[in-house]
Amino acid sequence: MELKTKIHAEEGKQELLITREFDLPLELLFRAYVEPEIVEQWMGTKVLKLENKKHGSWQFETSDANGNVVFRANGVIHEFVPNRKITRTFEMENTPFPVHLEFLEFEKLTANTSKFSMHMIFKSVADRNELLKMPFAQGINMAHNQLQKIVSQIWQKQ
Repeated sequence: MELKTKIHAEEGKQELLITREFDLPLELLFRAYVEPEIVEQWMGTKVLKLENKKHGSWQFETSDANGNVVFRANGVIHEFVPNRKITRTFEMENTPFPVHLEFLEFEKLTANTSKFSMHMIFKSVADRNELLKMPFAQGINMAHNQLQKIVSQIWQKQ
């Protein structure tokens, strides 16, 4: 089955371009990235901090059933334009991956559809390629499927 979230990785470049079209209005798609309660639902992680502003910071954490932290990530928000873009750093703690830069862009397609694009820039081609060896494409597609499902439910209640 073809993944709805597309990942473009050009050979020899230290970047990825991720795109996905959603059957959601632009404002709702953007809320899915900035409202902690919604982020927690579709990402399956706890939002410890999410300061949606220039020079704000964020931190997410996932624990197993016994309460052991299995994933923690953090970063700084460098640019925040509501319903348009977020520029941030992304660091996975306790992993060999160095910090990378993410440019998130949100685009209105129609009144009820929108497009998400994320341009990720890594320190090196090798770092980018290591990430691609993991089930990254399947994971982000699965997360975006959850986002579509959860935010659609919120939309129907409005």
